[in-house]
Amino acid sequence: MKLVEFTEYLVKSLVKDPEMVSVKQFDDEDDLIDIQVLVDKDDMGRVVGRGGKNIYAIRTLVQAASYMDENKRVRINVDSF
Repeated sequence: MKLVEFTEYLVKSLVKDPEMVSVKQFDDEDDLIDIQVLVDKDDMGRVVGRGGKNIYAIRTLVQAASYMDENKRVRINVDSF
């Protein structure tokens, strides 16, 4: 499974309005993948979670998937619109 689709699946499973989720990938450097996640402002708290636990878990899962396939570091940025 590709990292963008995997990230999108994880985020959409947390939010109330999955149609408002946008996930894009940017390759910044040779060993870094930057994933931008945009969610509705009402769902931002669900994605981040109490104390950042949800986004930390998402980052851990996506990083593990990246190491299994490409062995690259992943940075996930979450923002609302």
